[in-house]
Amino acid sequence: MIAKTPEDIAGLRAAGKALAETMRALEQMVAHGVSAAQLDIAAEKMIRALGAEPAFLGYKPAGEKYPYPATLCVSVNDEVVHGLPTEEKVFKQGDVVMLDLGLSLHGYFTDMATTVCVGVCDEQGERLKDAAREALTVGIAAAKVGARTGDIGAAIEAVAVKHRLGVVEELGGHSLGRVPHEKPFVPNTGLAGSGELLEEGLVLAIEPIFTDGEGGVVLDGDGWTYRTRDGSRSAEFEHTILVTQNGPEILTQ
Repeated sequence: MIAKTPEDIAGLRAAGKALAETMRALEQMVAHGVSAAQLDIAAEKMIRALGAEPAFLGYKPAGEKYPYPATLCVSVNDEVVHGLPTEEKVFKQGDVVMLDLGLSLHGYFTDMATTVCVGVCDEQGERLKDAAREALTVGIAAAKVGARTGDIGAAIEAVAVKHRLGVVEELGGHSLGRVPHEKPFVPNTGLAGSGELLEEGLVLAIEPIFTDGEGGVVLDGDGWTYRTRDGSRSAEFEHTILVTQNGPEILTQ
């Protein structure tokens, strides 16, 4: 989406604020013995209480066998993205947990993800999480008017190389705004100066995904959950941003 009017920008800011508020509350709920389903139920209640709608619930992209059946994606350890928030998925001390959530407020969509440790992660888990957060920061900084999607991917990939971590190439960010997902694709690897041109008003979800292994992924039997091919752990951070003449504005801060 290209946000062209003050109404668009105000709507996106409001949707981003509502999502960030919800995600902060969900992060505090992650603890040993809590199930992913408990977080999913809480996420839907909070979103609806804000007058918003869950973006993922019932969403069916082209090629998927059935709509996503929940409000929240909860991916644990070797689960990379789109993990289903089931009752059986109960958090344990040391788990690396990624929460991915989207909502729509008055027709404007925003998307956000964060990774947290249950209790205290081991040193490698903390390094993985911190590197993914760092990659989000540099990826956002690269999202300037006149830059290209490859500049974002190159910035993210450089952080993975620096920390000797795997980067998931098959998955990445995207544009959004009036719909939850649209082109252009925002890669987590790439060549600076390549890819789609970034225009003023473009709304992007930037979402670096790192692993402490090779970075290859496979689709689970449930049709939604992606896992690392080698069983390594994964971490992701995501913000929805607005590309402006004054630099990127984080809408989900």
